[in-house]
Amino acid sequence: MKYLIVTGLSGAGKTACVRYLEDRGSFCMDNIPPMLLPKLLEAFDTGITRWNTVTIAVDIRSGEFFDAHAVAQMIRELSRGGHSMETIFMEASDDTLLARYKETRRDHPLSQEGLSLTQAIAEERLRLQPLRETADYVIDTTGLSSRDMRKKLDESLKTTGAAEPPIRAEVMSFGFKRGLPRQADLVIDVRFLPNPFYIESMCRHTGLDPDVREFVTEHPVTKEFMKKWTDLLSFLIPCYREEGKHRLVIAVGCTGGVHRSVTIAEAIGAFLREQGLPTEISHRDLLLEQARWNTPHEDGE
Repeated sequence: MKYLIVTGLSGAGKTACVRYLEDRGSFCMDNIPPMLLPKLLEAFDTGITRWNTVTIAVDIRSGEFFDAHAVAQMIRELSRGGHSMETIFMEASDDTLLARYKETRRDHPLSQEGLSLTQAIAEERLRLQPLRETADYVIDTTGLSSRDMRKKLDESLKTTGAAEPPIRAEVMSFGFKRGLPRQADLVIDVRFLPNPFYIESMCRHTGLDPDVREFVTEHPVTKEFMKKWTDLLSFLIPCYREEGKHRLVIAVGCTGGVHRSVTIAEAIGAFLREQGLPTEISHRDLLLEQARWNTPHEDGE
């Protein structure tokens, strides 16, 4: 088990760092009183867990429970005791921190001590110096975009042996008559494909049934479309990964969400799984439309 301790200046990007590490598959805990570290590590070492990395954020928000000298010493002792410990210290320039606080309009943790924002930043920098001096990685986020910060973190994580997690994909079918899925990153409109709804033998079947699936997928237009679309996905997925995206939601829509969209969603999901992406497939409107089959309705699928 590897333990990553994230600390540093308030407003320097610790929260973004922890969230990114969580996206990479680490178990993350934020704002933990430092005196709990030995017990936490003991619990993880003795318990059965599916995580290879645990990230723990400790910083000045713990108030009187936080002493940088004591925390640095504790980390050294835990390392000597056989724990795999690494510390990431996040910092930024005073001007950058001031601008971020003005933008978010949040109070600095030390403002409760009657300090101005400028004084609080200076005091925090002074108090955290022992942790900065002993940190394995110091990341200055001044002038960095979110993407640049992730790249800097990646440079550190690669030296720790952490693997880049694959993008997780969710492919869903839906019917345009019930609106677009708001969570979708990519929306595909397949209403241009031949519609099984107007064939009597398939009207009450779905895209999960073999006859509908064969009718849709064997059409020449569908074959050409799938070739072009899978080529596009093969191009896009590495680009999304480079931008730090860890979840991709693809929505496939037809009129009712029963026939064409279901078939194509299943086909795209199968393709993504073949590419090694963990993929979930769901059909948002399928059950709703099936329930309507016993009642008269005007619009066809």
